[in-house]
Amino acid sequence: MGATPFTERILRAKLPKGFDKPTDMKYDGTKDPQEHLMAFEARMNLEGASDAVRCRAFPVTLAGPAIKWFNALLNGSIASFHDIARKFMAQFTTRITKAKHPISFLGVTQKQEESTRKYLDRFNDECLTVDGLTDSVASLCLTNGLMNEDFRKHLTTKPVWTMHEIQNVAKDYINDEEVSQVVAANKRQHAATQHGNSAPHHNPPPKDNQRDHPRPANRPPRIEKFSNYTPLTAPITEIYYQIAD
Repeated sequence: MGATPFTERILRAKLPKGFDKPTDMKYDGTKDPQEHLMAFEARMNLEGASDAVRCRAFPVTLAGPAIKWFNALLNGSIASFHDIARKFMAQFTTRITKAKHPISFLGVTQKQEESTRKYLDRFNDECLTVDGLTDSVASLCLTNGLMNEDFRKHLTTKPVWTMHEIQNVAKDYINDEEVSQVVAANKRQHAATQHGNSAPHHNPPPKDNQRDHPRPANRPPRIEKFSNYTPLTAPITEIYYQIAD
């Protein structure tokens, strides 16, 4: 048997029949070790795994630098899962995600074009990153960051709201806001359609031979000038008298 940090007791422990090895859980040393450790323990609790089985299963979840660290542990240095958990946390402690201070919430404000629904979703996500957040601080920061004036005024009617209460109240204001946005969009579309129908219609330009002097519909064709004239055979005075008669 090769070198191993486990004691003989752990190595002799047998895996339960049908034990589902946590091969889908991988930690390579780049993420929060606390999250990985808590997820692993929850999985083992579900499996009903003993302390020794937890020890044997844990290395299966390691990869990259993390498995190299484990393989470098001293022989026989791990006698319980408490030992491996303590060493694991000490090795990757710099990767622990630092919880945000509640004061950081003051910067979580609603953006100019952001809907109330999206703002609340973003605010709720930020709540998960703050350690020890109270309802009084959360409701105060939410009220401070809101741009929906009606919703904001409603929240000032009560000193402290729970986030559950705020979510229930928010539904009505979100629905009103979204209906107003739909109505406004329909009005803009209708106005644009009306403007398009009232635009002046332009007749097509005249053809080249009609551009300068269009011919009336009933006007007879124009007789061109004669270039040759027939000489008169009678005096002009005689022709004049014939016309006069």
